[in-house]
Amino acid sequence: MYLQISTAQGPAECRIFARFVLKKLLAEAEARNVKAEIAGETADKYGILSAVLMLEGTAADTLAQSWQGTLQWVCASPVRLKHPRKNWYIGIFRLPEKPEMPSESEIEFQTCRSGGKGGQHVNKTESAVRVTHKASGISVRVESERSQHANKKRALELLAHKLAEHQTAQNTDYAKQQHSGLYQVARGNPKRVFEGPGFRERHA
Repeated sequence: MYLQISTAQGPAECRIFARFVLKKLLAEAEARNVKAEIAGETADKYGILSAVLMLEGTAADTLAQSWQGTLQWVCASPVRLKHPRKNWYIGIFRLPEKPEMPSESEIEFQTCRSGGKGGQHVNKTESAVRVTHKASGISVRVESERSQHANKKRALELLAHKLAEHQTAQNTDYAKQQHSGLYQVARGNPKRVFEGPGFRERHA
């Protein structure tokens, strides 16, 4: 499954919060033996504007459900010291399992040697795969699977999600609607709440 962390074009404080959430989610995934990969990420000097995570494992669904929705961070701004606002919101959404796949004429494949661990088999064969969408220049490199065929399949899936995310980001009206909706939901019933510069989680 795929999860998207989104600041919905929120300010720097939201991006700082999103960076923390990504790290915590990855740590929780490891603790629950859930395979987690960052499929796509848009960041700046403050943190993360958006990120897409791929989760696999028996506990993946439970982990996703514990995060899906709006998240709130209650903290004085660390970048605007006199700013009166102390509540910052981001969202985590589950993406469609099968976004529209680009046709083969729209993409370019490239094989290369894996740079990670995997034993002699990986080192001697060009099992890693890079897939590039010609029109946008968006590319994905995958080397986590044991075979070139499996890496190609995973790369195509990740590329489809990155293209879907890119299309959403290009649609300004959609982004504004998401931004407005996010705050309405957040004020009502955030999924998880964190407090202070150390992101201490508030438990009910």
